[in-house]
Amino acid sequence: MKKNLITSVLMTIATTVLLGILYPLMITGLAQVLFPYKANGQLIKHNAVAVGSRLIGQPFSGPGYFHSRPSAAGDTGYDASASGGSNLGPTNKKLIDRGKADLVRAQMENPGVPVPVDLVTTSASGLDPDISPAAAEFQIPRVARERRVPEEKLRHLVREHTKSLPRGLKPSSILNGQRGPEGPLFHRAAGFRQFFPNLLGLESVPASSGPVVVL
Repeated sequence: MKKNLITSVLMTIATTVLLGILYPLMITGLAQVLFPYKANGQLIKHNAVAVGSRLIGQPFSGPGYFHSRPSAAGDTGYDASASGGSNLGPTNKKLIDRGKADLVRAQMENPGVPVPVDLVTTSASGLDPDISPAAAEFQIPRVARERRVPEEKLRHLVREHTKSLPRGLKPSSILNGQRGPEGPLFHRAAGFRQFFPNLLGLESVPASSGPVVVL
């Protein structure tokens, strides 16, 4: 009995030191040496001050920026401490009303152009930093007008910030909105990609119709 107790205590101490202290220190050290940028959260800095992360979307509402998709994370959206969706079903009136309002607002900005679905639907995490190329293309006229740059120049920037996803995943590529020139020029995306837009009774373009823009 005494021998078993001593063995148990020694094993507890040994595994705590090995797996609870030495192993985490070793992995942390290797990560800091081999890929410190990724290990530290891919932070974006401006004048040596962290202003965001390429992994977490932010809400941008200024007309000179590509807007992110809606977010249900926290009371005002994009709350990294409250990641999640709205948990509202696709037939929920509150969700439909919100989606219709977003669609109408988008159509007023760009009349006659189908609205990409990721601009009116939220992601499961509420923190998605990417939007689809279709969502970026939809916003190019506004951003170009506000920044007084040719639309073709913006399209070139969108193509530069568009990345492909592994085969078999849709959309086939994405654009990250947290790393554009002159600050976070690009933003993020979402969805009930097929069923929800039909309930809104308004024309929309599925986000799966193309690559993804990394904001």
